[in-house]
Amino acid sequence: MTEGTTPTAEGTVSAPADADSLTRLEQEGEIAADYLEGLLDIADLDGDIDMDVEGDRAAVSIVAESGSGRDLQKLVGRDGEVLEALQELTRLAVHRETGDRSRLMLDIAGFRARKREELAELGAKAAEEAKGTGQPVKLRPMTPFERKVVHDAVAAAGLRSESEGEEPQRRVVVLPV
Repeated sequence: MTEGTTPTAEGTVSAPADADSLTRLEQEGEIAADYLEGLLDIADLDGDIDMDVEGDRAAVSIVAESGSGRDLQKLVGRDGEVLEALQELTRLAVHRETGDRSRLMLDIAGFRARKREELAELGAKAAEEAKGTGQPVKLRPMTPFERKVVHDAVAAAGLRSESEGEEPQRRVVVLPV
């Protein structure tokens, strides 16, 4: 492990370059938390907000208070569609306050964390298939977040992958050795 990196369940990510970056990311998290607390109040939903800095981005999670997990699923939506929209709105709220583009990641009720695990497994299986058959493996269309997780899993398996196609039909292709 090199200086400036942090081990995670998904591998190693780079830490913010300096204290100023860390402070800026913490500020993004605070702004996002305030915005999301207001949203929860308007929607009359219960949830706790956790903030962290993961690598080079702020990470904010809305976690269920006891007995309110089912309500938070409304904020996730079908296959995370509402979560993606809320993440973009939250990034816009941060941009409005700071004037800087945000790469903030939002998770609700652990949806994104579970999805990350599933996608890492999918990437590893696709890498094994590409190794075994010697043929490229094309996966289903995915969001940018999903593709990033799969690309990382394929790289961890020692293979290369690339994205092809246009949004919203952009997909990962795992390339054999």
